[in-house]
Amino acid sequence: MPKYYEFKVCGYYLYYTASCVIEAMHVHASDRKLTEAGSAKFFVKSNGDTTVEKQGILTEKEIRQIQAFIKEHYKEMYLKWQQLADTGFYGEN
Repeated sequence: MPKYYEFKVCGYYLYYTASCVIEAMHVHASDRKLTEAGSAKFFVKSNGDTTVEKQGILTEKEIRQIQAFIKEHYKEMYLKWQQLADTGFYGEN
């Protein structure tokens, strides 16, 4: 699973899977074995805002903190996303 960063944000790794790059850009957050079970899923829009697809085991506070982190770093994260995906941001055609 490609990680956006090697460090954790709010105790969670931010990553995506090679099998999910057919969808719009998104971020999974998991503190375990980087599987989708229990993870949160954020779709990322072209302005850095996110839509929470799945909350997983994260608290509302953790969701807000990760959303703020994504908003601040989404352009850098998108460069990593593009290494495996040809899809754009959420909401784009």
